[in-house]
Amino acid sequence: MLDPEVLERITARRAELDELEEQLVKQLAEVRAERDELAVAERVLERVSEQFADERVSAAPTPGQVGGRAVMLIPHRTSGVEEAALPSDYQRILAAVRQGAGPVMARQVGEVLGVDVSVRAKLEPLRGKLVRLVDRGWLRKLPGGRFTTRL
Repeated sequence: MLDPEVLERITARRAELDELEEQLVKQLAEVRAERDELAVAERVLERVSEQFADERVSAAPTPGQVGGRAVMLIPHRTSGVEEAALPSDYQRILAAVRQGAGPVMARQVGEVLGVDVSVRAKLEPLRGKLVRLVDRGWLRKLPGGRFTTRL
């Protein structure tokens, strides 16, 4: 005959193992549920990334049409946009601002570019381009009307 004390210990151990099994089954179900959630999150991330990539491509600056005339679009300065994305006249303007020994006036930029700065009608379009570069984040305009490059 088996010792009742041994039988009691066996029964107690079996109960402990049953309880442990229940806990492990519950944990396994939680792990599987979390894995499923991660798989869904991964699919959503892939879709969103694809959408952003598509939007970036579609948002790339392209010449537009206004009143039947071609209009140059100046891209905003972002981490993925290089200066080469700017039209050549805007690249020359940036180079002229960089050549200055500090913040420069539109007149100084015009002199570097060979614009007749004595004629206001020729200087104002250049000033407009400088302001457009400021608006798009390529340049900074200081309170005194001087322009400087962004860091």
